[in-house]
Amino acid sequence: MSSLALRKSAPAAGTTPGTAQGPPLRRRIALVPTLTLLLGALYCLLPVAWVVIAATKSGRELFSTFTFLPGTGFTQNLKDLNAYRDGLYWTWMGNSALYAGLGALLSTAVSALSGYALAVYRFRGRETVFNVLMAGVLMPPVILAIPQYLLLAKADLTDSYASVLLPLILSPYGVYLARIYASAAVPGDVVEAGRMDGASEWRIFIRIALPMMVPGLVTVFLFQFVAVWNNFLLPYIMLSDDEKFPITLGLFTLLEQGANTPALYTLVITGATLAVLPLIALFLVIQRFWSLDLLSGAVKS
Repeated sequence: MSSLALRKSAPAAGTTPGTAQGPPLRRRIALVPTLTLLLGALYCLLPVAWVVIAATKSGRELFSTFTFLPGTGFTQNLKDLNAYRDGLYWTWMGNSALYAGLGALLSTAVSALSGYALAVYRFRGRETVFNVLMAGVLMPPVILAIPQYLLLAKADLTDSYASVLLPLILSPYGVYLARIYASAAVPGDVVEAGRMDGASEWRIFIRIALPMMVPGLVTVFLFQFVAVWNNFLLPYIMLSDDEKFPITLGLFTLLEQGANTPALYTLVITGATLAVLPLIALFLVIQRFWSLDLLSGAVKS
């Protein structure tokens, strides 16, 4: 047999004899999750793209031009939105910032204390308390809204800023996340070392445990901020004065009025576009706090 025939029958370099040549199976399988993620991203971003493009259209262009064709009315829409009832839209934005910012901050503080206590301390009924909190995670907000309204009505707190803030302070899901993160991020040896050095429990929490829990608490704050910013049901039940409405409820009232005044549709779309910007800015600002190696080298086992 000639050397040419031997070279033809020999397997290619990097392949196993008797196997078909071609792309590795692992590489082909990896395309499936990639395509799935791309489809999911397209599904989530398509409505956002529509809102942004629709905000550039005038009332006439909104119903007469191609959906994804930019318009020429964005500047006028901003002027109309700013002039609506002497800038009521910006009052709604300020109310949302108050509800979401203060509510998320208080909720994060309560979650940090509760999660740390459930993770570090051993006491009777600890698991029972945690299971009750987990039941609160599974409880739909619509079930709690009416009892919350009745309780706050007894205290004469309805139609006030406190009626929206108070129910938001305790977040069962935030406590759950804080406990899980504290269990992983705060080593028991560090806590015991602080006790041996004579530090009080409060000082150990503030000076030792809290810095270790920062990445997890940032996540709790972000989740709670977004949830409060997008909250609609609770303000809808609690508030009647539109000067205290958050942006979600304010835009809803504009949308209802748009059934009789179609010109308000452009205000609703423009307002919805601007309402997304604070969430994007918040995410870009606090993402630098997410680091996974804060405890690198803190404890050597």
